[in-house]
This record gives sequence, structure tokens and C-alpha cells, in this order.
Amino acid sequence: MTLPAVGITLGDPGGIGPEIVLKVLSSKDSLPAAHYILFGSKAILEQEMQSLGLYLDIRSYKKAKEDPLPFLSLVEVEASFQSTRKGSASRENGELSFHYLEEAVKLARQGIIQTLVTAPISKHSWSLAAIPWTGHTDYLSSHFPQAIMTFWSKELKVALFTHHIPLKNALERITREALSDFICLLHHNMEKLLREKHRYLVAGLNPHAGEQGLMGLEESGEIIPAILDAQKKGISVEGPFPPDTVFRKAMNQENTFVIALYHDQGLIPFKLMAFDRGINVTLGLPFIRTSPDHGTAFDIAGKGKANPQSLCEAIKLAHRLLLSQQQL
Repeated sequence: MTLPAVGITLGDPGGIGPEIVLKVLSSKDSLPAAHYILFGSKAILEQEMQSLGLYLDIRSYKKAKEDPLPFLSLVEVEASFQSTRKGSASRENGELSFHYLEEAVKLARQGIIQTLVTAPISKHSWSLAAIPWTGHTDYLSSHFPQAIMTFWSKELKVALFTHHIPLKNALERITREALSDFICLLHHNMEKLLREKHRYLVAGLNPHAGEQGLMGLEESGEIIPAILDAQKKGISVEGPFPPDTVFRKAMNQENTFVIALYHDQGLIPFKLMAFDRGINVTLGLPFIRTSPDHGTAFDIAGKGKANPQSLCEAIKLAHRLLLSQQQL
């Protein structure tokens, strides 16, 4: 049996990424059988293991790939500096976390790893390092323009029509054509990824989903026509529903997505329900990519308090999606 290769980036070294990665991998019995390949820096991992009182046998990927891969190996990402700052954003940490991702994506595009799980990065650190992208999904979208940001949990699933852009810009993007294309693309990706049928509930933009034009015209002018266009193509999509009730309609409905029109509309209810268990899944890539739904947590970095559950769930889901895709 050939085991899948799962890539894991360390994320921002100043945050909780290295900590949660090591905590998850130290409990290997709870993880799916796979070859786990880290993308990071040996010095940072050794420092983190010492701080946590953990020891993992992490071999060099360059040496390990010549023989049957071990449970865990490391792709060492070179850096021009040796020290990193814990608990805050910095240029150095931004450069490191970006290069971890860059190297991992390169191997994923080559098919060397089948799934990629990314620990949290800091957008501020990336900005300080003059990285031109605002996060993982933005970077992935530069290579794969049809990438879609979604969030999965047992209780709720959300797809974001727009994500890391100013709210004013997000509102300008809500057009019939763009939203109809998004619904169709989301549906296509879910059909490609899983065999189950899915339905999609579109959130309105305005209070009460516009209240027949009394509280805004976007629903009648753009959103409803987009939904009708998608329905004519056989897609199970409904709405728009009032934003303050649509998430209740999707609760505990395993094959139902809420399509949120902007970042906070979708992420506030999602993180309220599943902060420690939620998973960020990027659709539209030639490989599986998942991530915890939380950030770098600079306030507790280096204190050994970080909860690794979301990362563990991200690894398990990536493995399940890969198996499902292989069976199609």
C-alpha cells in the first residue's frame, strides 16, 4: 500500500504554528497513516521541541526520499537569519513563513505531495516582508485563479464569495454575472471532490435580504438573477435568505453550504460555532489544501497553551478528501 504524502508548513515562527504542528505530530496514533513532510527550519523546530519538552525523530527529506519515507521528514527552507521573534509580527518571520509555503506549493504542483496543510501565517508579517499577497488563499489564487475559500465543520459549512478585501470593494463585486459564475464554480468543485449532492443557501446582502427593495436593491437586481441563472443549470441553490437567519438553516446539515457575500458575514457565525474545530479548505486547486481556521495567536505564542485540535482536524479532513477523490 502506498501511503499519501502530506505536506505541513510551520506557518509564522512567531506564532503558535510550530507548537501546534509538533503537538499534533507527537500524537501520531490519532493521525491517518501517511508520510508527513514538514516545510520549515530545523533550528526553529528544535527550539520549539525543547520549549515543549517533546522529541520527534525528524529526518532530512533529501536523505529520506532515497529510501522508503519515514513517518516524518523535513524539507529545510534556507534563511539568511537564525533568530526569530516570538509573540509579534516581524519581517523575518514573514519571509520565513512565505518561503515555507512557496516551497510546499512547488512540491504540490509537481505531485510530490498530494495534500498540503498550512499552519497560520501573519498577514502583518508578510506585509513587513514586502510579500505582495494578503494570505494563503490570495497567494494560491495567483497561481490558480479559480481558487475558492471555504470553511468546514461538523456544524456548519461556509463558502466565501469574497474574502480578504476591504468591505467597500467586496460590495462592488456583487454582480449577477460574478455571483452566478461563483455558484457554478463552487458546485463544479464539490462535484469533483465528493460524490454526495450538495445544496447552497445564498445569504442576502441587506437586512432582511432587502425586504422587497425597502432596504436595498442588490437582492432583486443582482443576487436573485444570479441564483436563477444557476438554478437553470440544475444547481441546487436557494435564496437570498436574510443574513441573520440563513446560518440556522444550514446548521448540522452535512451537505449544505452557506454562500456568504463577504468575509465577516460568513466567518463570524462560523467561528462562533466551531473555532477550535473549524477547517479552512481551498477548492479549485490540483491538490488538497486545508488549514486551521484560526490565526497565529501571538498573545499565547511560546507559552505552550495552544490548542492543536483545528490543525488535527485539518489533517484528517485533507486525508478524507484525498481518499474520496482517488475513488472517483
